[in-house]
Amino acid sequence: MIQIGEYNTLTILRDTEPGLFLGDNEENEILLPNRYVPETFKIGDQIEVFTYLDNEERPVAITDKPYIKRNDFALLRCNQVTKFGAFLDWGLVKELFCPFKEQAFKMKAGGWYLVHCYLDEESERLVASSKTNRFLDNKELTVEQYEEVDLIVSHPSDIGMNVIVNNCHLGLVFKDEIYKDISVGDRLKGIVKKIRSGNKLDISLSQIGYRNIEPNAQFVLTELEDNNGFLPLNDKSSPEDIKDAMQMSKKSFKKAIGSLYKERQIEIKEDGIYLK
Repeated sequence: MIQIGEYNTLTILRDTEPGLFLGDNEENEILLPNRYVPETFKIGDQIEVFTYLDNEERPVAITDKPYIKRNDFALLRCNQVTKFGAFLDWGLVKELFCPFKEQAFKMKAGGWYLVHCYLDEESERLVASSKTNRFLDNKELTVEQYEEVDLIVSHPSDIGMNVIVNNCHLGLVFKDEIYKDISVGDRLKGIVKKIRSGNKLDISLSQIGYRNIEPNAQFVLTELEDNNGFLPLNDKSSPEDIKDAMQMSKKSFKKAIGSLYKERQIEIKEDGIYLK
């Protein structure tokens, strides 16, 4: 099946006056207009194309690559606003339409907006929405703690920056975890630092590689996070106190906090250890 708004690898069926007709293995056909026809080709060759509806609402294939595809997110520039809605530059001849009802804030020509692209079932057209949160779902997570994830910076909040995680979940980077300038639409790598109640995702931008921390260090880190960033233990604590609180030997505890200290995750003071 030829998927609108996606890249499709199709077979060149025949050469006609308006262009090449391409087909899939289900006998569906679509036109590749002359302006996109490669200089050299053979009937039977396969070609990768992007498919959408042209200005006359006809399915068409092109070889241009848009800035966004179906079910994806991207930062796009608004070219114009009409009585129908906003029209965004997504790198193609026909602009991407964003209805007024899909605008989180009223768009203005020249402005840049993070949007989600989806297929409108009624019109069968690709449209954009800046109400990005409604396309994210944290009910069933596909990520785990300490997993490296792909991020798109979404929008700021009073306590940090909201991010789109792996194109499907909503996460938050707290202000004290942001050590560099980031802007809406930036694509970054991050780590799932913690999964809180309600499947809320705390994300770290630090590339410390949580998965490489030894298991006891992970346990100490989690205990610190669950106790407001402080534990009344250090390398001078008695083996009994460490065993009672952490269920590990003093040797294992010292190795764990040594690893965290080396990674600059904690501070070690006389009254205990503090999460940085």
